[in-house]
Amino acid sequence: MRRVGRQVVDLVVERLLGVAQAPPHAVLGVAEARELVGREVPEEGADLADLVERVARDVLPQGVRFDHPRCFAFVPTTGNYPAVLADALASAFLSVPGAWLVGSGPTQIELTALGWLTGLLGLPDSFGGVFVSGGSVANLTALTAARDDRLGGDLSRARLYCSTQAHPSVARAVHVLGFGRDQLCALPPGPGLRLDARAVRERVVADLAAGLRPFAVVATVGTTSTGAVDPLPELSAVCREFGLWLHADGAYGAAAALTSRGRERCAGLAWVDSLTVDPHKWLFQPYEAGCVLVRDPAVLRASFRMDRHRLDTGYLAPARATGEEVNLDDYGPQQSRGLRALKLWLSLSAFGAAAFRRAVDHGLDLAEYAGARIAAHPDLELVTPPALGIVTFRYRGGGRAPQGGGSKREGGGAAPDGGLQERVSAAVCATGDAMVLTTEVAGARCLRLCTINPASTEADIDRTLALVATAGAAL
Repeated sequence: MRRVGRQVVDLVVERLLGVAQAPPHAVLGVAEARELVGREVPEEGADLADLVERVARDVLPQGVRFDHPRCFAFVPTTGNYPAVLADALASAFLSVPGAWLVGSGPTQIELTALGWLTGLLGLPDSFGGVFVSGGSVANLTALTAARDDRLGGDLSRARLYCSTQAHPSVARAVHVLGFGRDQLCALPPGPGLRLDARAVRERVVADLAAGLRPFAVVATVGTTSTGAVDPLPELSAVCREFGLWLHADGAYGAAAALTSRGRERCAGLAWVDSLTVDPHKWLFQPYEAGCVLVRDPAVLRASFRMDRHRLDTGYLAPARATGEEVNLDDYGPQQSRGLRALKLWLSLSAFGAAAFRRAVDHGLDLAEYAGARIAAHPDLELVTPPALGIVTFRYRGGGRAPQGGGSKREGGGAAPDGGLQERVSAAVCATGDAMVLTTEVAGARCLRLCTINPASTEADIDRTLALVATAGAAL
């Protein structure tokens, strides 16, 4: 056991230190993948050391290396070594932060990590919540609480509102919760690709006049395409006026609030009723690590407590807390779950909050640098300005001014061929030196950089933009 354990640690350290020497992504063919992993369950066992070596060398590297310094696709997830150790420890100790009796130590780790996260984001002390797998389940959990708190058991004629820039997990959560497609009102964004509070208010007034039942607004703190932040203060005022629940999906961008300038861009975060945060994004944790925070945690317990439906919980009764202790399995959809909070607790304890703040600021700085370099480049065109570590742009080539009018900030004007942007992206990825993918802004395809990896440098930005320009010229 110790021999193979040391082998695993060596493989982990080798992987973390050598990521920049490998391409940022690798993809297997289906037949090759099946052959590597095996088609039939083995009847007899094999040498564990050989299996570990094979899976680490040949299988696990086949995918996106999110922590590569020139992987600017999706949301780069970097992880960190203490967090890797935390996952191993939590697995070995079978740590379950559910009922207090089952895991009092693990439960306190999670409660402490929740308190730390609340403080780091500048939220009121009343906030509490639970760790979940990621933003999708966090949004589902928060909207379940909103549904039960504002609608009770009657979903008829209910309406909730978001921007068309919201993450698809919002629509998925609405579907799982039993709402029809027409009950989620996705409104076109206003200036800055942000949800327009006046448009929300007008729609709420119209829906009330039509006999409908508005109950919630979903704001986004850092849209995944452009990093836009919906106006939380204005949306909060609308929600207070009409008694609506305000949920903020900050899976990507809420972590920016660790820094002073990031908190300014996330103004109003303390006024929401619930918030999604993904530590496996801008808090540098490996998957899985999501979190839902709620102004009044009692609403989570009202939705999820174990005895809510009076089914047979007799065998669980001895484990239930009766005093000051907390049963965290009363606050979310899972009973048995891993101790996801340990990695955040251990890495914050090992590095200190200041290191996390510096890393977040570095991501903001790098986006500003990339935006300036794009704006000065004769063959590139800025589409949306740097926002919470995301920049979008186009290759337009030839040093020509873009044809037509419109604002670059909103993706206006006569956009270059979207197919060209896709081909530029494919050509850059094919070099094996950087990974840049596309997104859609105002109906037009463009290139996108997400710069939140603390290991990425200005030199990595320059090298990647040079690849884009070279690929565009060749096409």
